[in-house]
Amino acid sequence: MLNTAFIGLGSQGGPMAERMLAAGFPLTVWGRRREALQPFAEKGAVLAENVAALGAAADHVGICVVDDAGVAEVCNALVPSMRPGSLLAVHSTILPESCEALAAICEARRIAFVDAPVSGGGGAATAGTLTVMCGGSAAAFEQARPIFKAFAGTLVHLGGAGAGQRAKIVNNALMAANMGNAHAAIEAGRALGMAPEALKDLIKASSGRSFGFEVYARLPEPKAFSHGAALLRKDVDLLRAILPDGSDTRTLGEAADHFLEEAVAP
Repeated sequence: MLNTAFIGLGSQGGPMAERMLAAGFPLTVWGRRREALQPFAEKGAVLAENVAALGAAADHVGICVVDDAGVAEVCNALVPSMRPGSLLAVHSTILPESCEALAAICEARRIAFVDAPVSGGGGAATAGTLTVMCGGSAAAFEQARPIFKAFAGTLVHLGGAGAGQRAKIVNNALMAANMGNAHAAIEAGRALGMAPEALKDLIKASSGRSFGFEVYARLPEPKAFSHGAALLRKDVDLLRAILPDGSDTRTLGEAADHFLEEAVAP
């Protein structure tokens, strides 16, 4: 049985790690707050003293921290400790170029690398139905597959290192645009004299529905989505940053911008 490890045990990474444990994989975890690790210890996980010790013990390491800076900080201590033949999986949503650079560092050490951001949230992780978007070599993807199947309902290999990130950024920008369009539609209905809740119920049963609309329809107001909006804002900005010069991001960006700005406004 492969020895696995996980760093980043928040609302997304925590349930993923729990699924790995439930699937029977020996698991080592590390975090800055030891009290946050205790529930994993109670389920059989080993608590590493530091990042390097975690890396040295594992055949497969998953990371699900917030951003590029967090991934870089963890990997500076982690990668030098990992064994040749082991695998690093980055589930964070970060720049594709960051993954390409990290993949090159891993390759020089004969460590397999997969960028594998996910979609579906903590609920899907708990249920084992996450969508996992993978970038890396075909061999690395196949090496990671048995672990990913512990929490994935849909598992797709999209190309070389960074491809998973590109897919995740496009997907999240579309989600933001769909929520922005949902907000605009409900405001249009309000201006036409329709009760917002009645219109939401109608659209949820009609051709205009989308997952983004369904999420929006559950909100009492845009500000209730402030945390999620900040993350989607990051992804819309990432899409603008990674697209080639001359690419048109106006349709997605403009659809998302007004709603996201309202959601995160103080």
